[in-house]
Amino acid sequence: MPLLPSSLYGLARPFLFGFDPEHAHELTLDGLARTQNTPLACAYAAPRVDDPVTLAGLEFPNRVGLAAGLDKNARCIDAFAAMGFGFVEVGTVTPKAQPGNPKPRMFRLPQRDALINRLGFNNEGLDAFLANVQKARFRRSGGSRKPMLLGLNIGKNAATPIEKAVDDYLACLDGVYPHADYVTINISSPNTANLRTLQSDEALDALLGAIAERRHALGERGRRRVPLFVKIAPDLDESQVAVIAATLQRHGMDGVIATNTTLARDAVAGLPHADEAGGLSGAPVREASNRVVAQLRAALGPGFPIIGVGGILSAADAKAKIAAGADVVQIYTGLIYRGPALVRETAQALLQSRSAA
Repeated sequence: MPLLPSSLYGLARPFLFGFDPEHAHELTLDGLARTQNTPLACAYAAPRVDDPVTLAGLEFPNRVGLAAGLDKNARCIDAFAAMGFGFVEVGTVTPKAQPGNPKPRMFRLPQRDALINRLGFNNEGLDAFLANVQKARFRRSGGSRKPMLLGLNIGKNAATPIEKAVDDYLACLDGVYPHADYVTINISSPNTANLRTLQSDEALDALLGAIAERRHALGERGRRRVPLFVKIAPDLDESQVAVIAATLQRHGMDGVIATNTTLARDAVAGLPHADEAGGLSGAPVREASNRVVAQLRAALGPGFPIIGVGGILSAADAKAKIAAGADVVQIYTGLIYRGPALVRETAQALLQSRSAA
């Protein structure tokens, strides 16, 4: 995934798009890991737009974040901080390392500015993840400016039976809690068998009840309350969204992230790779994501934090997400098609729209 200024992006994209998508992704992350905190970071660094907003007791420096899934092992936190993000979410991490699903497992659909992936929470495990998080320097390199916020996204191992999923989430919560500005509970990836069943009424109630209880104990021990967000799917109807909204509030969750990738293929039917299994991201998920964001806002009321993600490839897309009811936004697939200039472009547009309101 090319993450270069727009002047260089046009040159880099054809080169990287010549590789298998996952290989291009790995090459880019390797480059970022090697160059962060060095003079070479000027190749992708940009001044951060200051547009602070307070959500869940946290001050977000601006309203544009990086979605989870790109930096699963938390190797490149400082590189993404240098790009001007107001917040970055890394993971999803699982208690034990796992290879994920068989390759190939990532596919570009450039005709629709889209990706399909079935990675399956491939990651190096909780211990390696936490070691990388603790190496990051972003919190001590900003001078008098508020540091970027860091979200840590947790999930379950593929080999863990779904009836034991709570154990994996609690193990991850124990590990990430001291290091996170907020924690995201990922129950919406379509690439781990049965994971989305955790969005159902009884399963979600049990999971969030256990997580809330553990958060209380961790907060008492460390005298610090870390906000909890829950990431949900776009493939939900209005009644399912209403049940989820009520459950989030009942268990004292601090926010919701809407949405993950979609299983729908209507928008890409007939294109090469359209029938590949996995989650579809990019422009085709925009409408479904905005619909779920709007339904959540209606169900949750005006004060409950919503992070909107899905289909943001322009400043106009980000403004539409905010108009649907999101407080802040995250981008991921847009970086593949637009490069890092999208971060500043989007942050500036949201600042201007707030100033004009």
